[in-house]
Amino acid sequence: MSGGNTSHVVVIGAGIVGVSSAIWLRRAGVEVTIVDRVEPGGPTSTSYGNAGVLASCSVAPVTSPGMVQKSPKMLLDPNFPLFLRWSYLPRLTPWLLKYLSHANDGETRRISQGLAPITFDSTDQHAALIKGTDAEDWMVSSDYSFVYPSRDAFEADHYTWMLRRKAGFEPELLEGEAVRDFEPNLASDLNFLAVMHDHGYVRDPGKYVAALSLEAKKLGAKFLKAEVKDFDLTDGHVTTVVTSQEKLACSQVVLATGVWSGSLAKKLGLTVPLESERGYHIVFRSPQGAPTSPVMVTTGKFVATPMKDGLRCAGVVEFGGLEAPASKAPLDLLRRKVKESFPKLTFDREESWLGHRPAPSDSLPLIGEIGNSGVYAGFGHHHIGLTAGPKTGRILAGLISGQRQNTDLSAYNPMRF
Repeated sequence: MSGGNTSHVVVIGAGIVGVSSAIWLRRAGVEVTIVDRVEPGGPTSTSYGNAGVLASCSVAPVTSPGMVQKSPKMLLDPNFPLFLRWSYLPRLTPWLLKYLSHANDGETRRISQGLAPITFDSTDQHAALIKGTDAEDWMVSSDYSFVYPSRDAFEADHYTWMLRRKAGFEPELLEGEAVRDFEPNLASDLNFLAVMHDHGYVRDPGKYVAALSLEAKKLGAKFLKAEVKDFDLTDGHVTTVVTSQEKLACSQVVLATGVWSGSLAKKLGLTVPLESERGYHIVFRSPQGAPTSPVMVTTGKFVATPMKDGLRCAGVVEFGGLEAPASKAPLDLLRRKVKESFPKLTFDREESWLGHRPAPSDSLPLIGEIGNSGVYAGFGHHHIGLTAGPKTGRILAGLISGQRQNTDLSAYNPMRF
């Protein structure tokens, strides 16, 4: 490990992980330059478009037991939020086979145990990161509710809730009229709520990341708008980051560019089974009849979050790579499911978005040094990027500056592949 001997750290990526790493590194007195090809928090960045929930209870991976048998039916069902661009299937298949190999009880439990340490204290980690900064205005403490048609539907989801309970998350259960009292704008056929208290959300993830970037700059971090092309290494250790603008001499690097990190990791000899899980959102501007706190609608597999600029409904999974434009069918399905779930919803206009979740084949992020290269991975967070971003950044800053870690990082070892 090269932690403790630092002079200049280059952070590649200005998303939530990158800016969190930069802030904690600057607080430790380390010289930092952030490099990204786009502005922090801009609409083309992945951090811009997530559901905004600080989902501490997100410890259940998508690859649960039975998924292999269910997947064909899911793909062929026009009302299920899983889509595939069939022309992409040949490229997707090697990753997909690895991904589905984890859809069994033993692996699901192992992955869940790996997710819990970096999600459970999300709100505390965000609060520590933003204390005294302009970003404080964007974070809200709230409940996070899971909506079901009935108690039977909730109990059918018992495996997922078993994993959450094992991680220490026990929901408050509401039924019948208590559901209307709690969230009056839900459809009449949604009659059961599992409410997680002590969660939170961000009222505008893009502006939140932009505010954190400004805080990093206030603390002395530099920002270079450029594309990273390569690394120079001496005796296997990074000495220079080669960008489209200039070469940056450095002692360590944080690699935090989400799904785009795979190609840079390959330059260090690390091949990561990493795919884009394309995610969509629609923002309904000036809404009436919206939920008052974040809601996961299990019948539509989407999250509805009341944000500053409107109701953001985010969800849907599509596999189709990084190059293809947005598809029509996922957005049409999302609109239908929103209308079914919130029949009283009215709005002035809507805005849609497509982004790329970085999905490792085992659903666990890569956090730590890539061999002895001095390059530290901080990517592959799949559905928990915003939730776990500040803690990941804090861990990486600690590793680089030689601080003792109180989290077992073995599950996130970048060299596990």
